[in-house]
Amino acid sequence: MTEIYSVIKGTGSYIPCINIPNDEFLNHKFFDNAGVAITNPPDEVIRKFKAITGISERKYLHNDYVTSDLAHMAAEKALLTSGIDKESLDYIIVAHNFGDIKNGNIRTDMVPSLAARVKKKLGIENPWTVAYDLIFGCPGWLQGLIQADYFIKSGDAKRIMVIGSDVLSRISDPHDRDSMIYSDGAGAAILEAVESDEPVGIISKSSRSDAINHSRLMWLGPSNNPEFVGNEIFIKMNGRRLYEYAISTVPPLVKAVIDRTGLQLADVKKILIHQANEKLDHGILNGLFKLYDAGKPPENIMPMTISYLGNNSVATVAILTDLLFKKQLNGHLVDSGEHIVFASVGAGMNINAFVYKMP
Repeated sequence: MTEIYSVIKGTGSYIPCINIPNDEFLNHKFFDNAGVAITNPPDEVIRKFKAITGISERKYLHNDYVTSDLAHMAAEKALLTSGIDKESLDYIIVAHNFGDIKNGNIRTDMVPSLAARVKKKLGIENPWTVAYDLIFGCPGWLQGLIQADYFIKSGDAKRIMVIGSDVLSRISDPHDRDSMIYSDGAGAAILEAVESDEPVGIISKSSRSDAINHSRLMWLGPSNNPEFVGNEIFIKMNGRRLYEYAISTVPPLVKAVIDRTGLQLADVKKILIHQANEKLDHGILNGLFKLYDAGKPPENIMPMTISYLGNNSVATVAILTDLLFKKQLNGHLVDSGEHIVFASVGAGMNINAFVYKMP
């Protein structure tokens, strides 16, 4: 029976050009969340940080740009890759978390929506190209694709652009060790409706929100430095509890999404997980394989970019997807008919996942 499926028609990404190696933090004075100074030598703090997160460097945005600029540049590349007419887009969904934050002024700016700003920058005149923002923590880009899939399968839309863009470098506390995790970037994908007799594109999906007991694992708060002058607020997280939450909740959700398709874990070619930190991602992957009693995960099943791109929130999986589809990840290729699992976890706490079959 012929059905409508959502297939990725084109992808694009924008990776900022300012490279920030770990050594850039050697002169930072760090405090814990209680405001107590960390007395360990900075080089020791950085070594331990790298051992846990796998991050050696990250990318920061040029001072003249803001989040919607990154989103626009990623969108331009996705349109070029897809070859479609921009006026034929039914929706533009932009996932982000802090709006446009100018360099030197960390007040968020979300009105009008970043999606509306991207639509203007793209020069789209079609009034029926509906533009809106999605705030869903780090899983925002995946959630945008999940929403887009619903629109397409309902018959309401045929082409939808979903963008993930964040500039975390401007909302991170220079006196918080966790600030070394964060980076900037944007990625985009265009979903297109395809009629097929066999499942293709997004074939299974699921989302979950655990707000009652876990909403405060990530929040905005003052600097860890009690002597910090100013009333700015910065992104904060309870790393240990966040790790425990993700390890316990993400693998079962991913397994349920895979099982719903009738596939076996061995049928999955790649697993793209939000680039939170290396230890967490491997913990999620190992937890999934343990649920299947499948032994040790294959070495090349989970491509990673966090070592050189850092954690740029909603952009991590979007950028990873663009690099994978354009064969720019060494040792990682996907062919027609193969299956990819996408998964993410972040503020909310929210988690989501979907299975994608390459057309």
